[in-house]
Amino acid sequence: MAQSNGKKKAAKPDDGRKLVASNRKARHDYLIEDTFEAGLVLMGTEVKALRMGRASLVDGWASFTGDELWLEGVHIPEYVSGTWTNHTPRRRRKLLLHRKELTKIMQATRESGHTIVPLQLYFKDGRAKVEIAVAKGKKEYDKRHALRERQDRRETERALGAYRG
Repeated sequence: MAQSNGKKKAAKPDDGRKLVASNRKARHDYLIEDTFEAGLVLMGTEVKALRMGRASLVDGWASFTGDELWLEGVHIPEYVSGTWTNHTPRRRRKLLLHRKELTKIMQATRESGHTIVPLQLYFKDGRAKVEIAVAKGKKEYDKRHALRERQDRRETERALGAYRG
């Protein structure tokens, strides 16, 4: 029989992901239907700026040009130590996906009201990735309903916490 020496195994890291930017407002404004992980074609100074943890997905979206998917409106600021080789902050960036995923996204966006929004920008095993979603815009009353549900859930949790303890 093997004896335990009292040491616990180290916790497994969360699959090598380092979050750079998150678009929390997208989950409020859109009904997320399907998500995909895509690679990004970046310049060297963009990677360095991302490693510093600077980016904004707030105004970002993705669109098709021909049969390629491009990420637009995402702001990656210029690298401070960059020279004349620095990038423009809001340039179009190509997304890398498998052909099956591209056709699935293209078919989904042909339906009216559907769009492609970026949810997260992160590094996974040293490579820059973006999580994109096929989403449908929420109406104003849907947003109010979701806020009301969240507030009710918080109030019940507080009441249960006060009751328990």
